[in-house]
Amino acid sequence: MINTIKSTRFLKGILVLSLAVIASAFTFTSCQKKDNVLYLYNWTYYTPDEVLHDFEKEFNCTVKMDSYSTCEEMYSKLRAGAKGYDVVIPSNDFVAIMLRQGMLRELDQSKLTNRDIINPKILSMIDYDPEMKYSVPYALSATGIMVNKTKVKGEYARNYSIFEDPQFAGHATMMDDMREVLGVSLLQLGYGMNSLDDRELDEACEQVVQKWKPNIIKFDAEGFGKSFASGDFWLCQGYPEIVFGEVDESRWEDTIDFFIPEEGSPATIDSMVILKDAPHYELANEFINFIHRPQEYAKFLDAYGYPCCVNLEAAKYASKKSMYDPEQAYTCTLKADLGEGLDKYNTRWQKIRFTD
Repeated sequence: MINTIKSTRFLKGILVLSLAVIASAFTFTSCQKKDNVLYLYNWTYYTPDEVLHDFEKEFNCTVKMDSYSTCEEMYSKLRAGAKGYDVVIPSNDFVAIMLRQGMLRELDQSKLTNRDIINPKILSMIDYDPEMKYSVPYALSATGIMVNKTKVKGEYARNYSIFEDPQFAGHATMMDDMREVLGVSLLQLGYGMNSLDDRELDEACEQVVQKWKPNIIKFDAEGFGKSFASGDFWLCQGYPEIVFGEVDESRWEDTIDFFIPEEGSPATIDSMVILKDAPHYELANEFINFIHRPQEYAKFLDAYGYPCCVNLEAAKYASKKSMYDPEQAYTCTLKADLGEGLDKYNTRWQKIRFTD
């Protein structure tokens, strides 16, 4: 999920159709109701204002958006009893959890006229809902490695062993995220990124502590983009949008070497879902389909620089270059819902974070 480009929430008043208009109308669109408002619960800075305005204009409705910064925040609020939201955009592991717990309503397939343009490669990565009965992919976000080319002149490995390279000592950072760090350590060792094998996890933990941590100045999940742009960080593991968003587009090529190692990397697919108790079900279906109109989805690509992975038809309408080649993202592995097995990661993460 991107957190670097500012978006404006829509807080317009509810449009109420007069009784005269209602009485004279013979047909109605999904928005032409007394309560013609779509309530969107979305990541911060994740849907362009222009797209929301386009939807409001075409369907004669209002979009009201509330935002969250993590899936945990969103999920906790909904489980605590928050009502009234229609569409939510959780990451793949939380889609699986919410689906299993009966929190989602099945989509109206007759409304999803754009379902055939969703990239089959993306659907092949989704084992929890491959037929899009309950969710439609919104964007793929891959974690990778970024090297500041203005600071590093020597050769370096293009895999995760780069974190043990002494030339980066004091200028390297990895994500403050146990799944991300232990996940890539497992990949470097040739293991599965979602492994629950104790021996493999111990080996991955020791690799981070003994080989990588001596070069790492901090574990940072959000602020590394600014430090990369200022030249303090020369090597970062993280979401590319955070770095690319801080570096002027004219300097991308000369400053940023972004790559995803051949071993792969963690990835997330955020998807649009409709909540079980959504008060505006028909309008919610229209919104999900509208997002994937190629011309509209291209506005999302242009606004945030994402590679065109999910909706391939949108590429012909995009006017700006993406942060990186989408082919790199297809080697990635989705972070699975590990259930109680997550405790195994947490135990080792405490050792990584708090052992000198």
